[in-house]
Amino acid sequence: MGISIARLDFAKGGLIPPHTHPRGSEIIYVLEGSLYAGFVTADNQLFAKVINKGDVMIFPRGLIHFQLNVGDGPAQAVVSLNSQHAGFQLIANSMFGSNIKDEVLQKTFFLDQKTVDRLKTIFS
Repeated sequence: MGISIARLDFAKGGLIPPHTHPRGSEIIYVLEGSLYAGFVTADNQLFAKVINKGDVMIFPRGLIHFQLNVGDGPAQAVVSLNSQHAGFQLIANSMFGSNIKDEVLQKTFFLDQKTVDRLKTIFS
């Protein structure tokens, strides 16, 4: 069919961490609550705002995006992607859980070896 849809249930303070869908754009519609949602463009410009019940936001294909429940209680949303195989790649897991050489991670994120080791333990 070329489309995917899902309901998202957020606990208070719940987060869908920065991730990307390499093969699909996403639209989110807030059913209940308030979400701080946004995406980062290829030239590192952040587009983010709080979206509330009845609001819609679009995340273009392949761009890093996130959603954080900033309301006083649970939140719900519905998302749809224009692909049945949009893919889902968590940024932190991809960087620290993929056996990239420690030196690359240290130089990219300005981290010492102890911090790299701790992050690799968390995300692998």
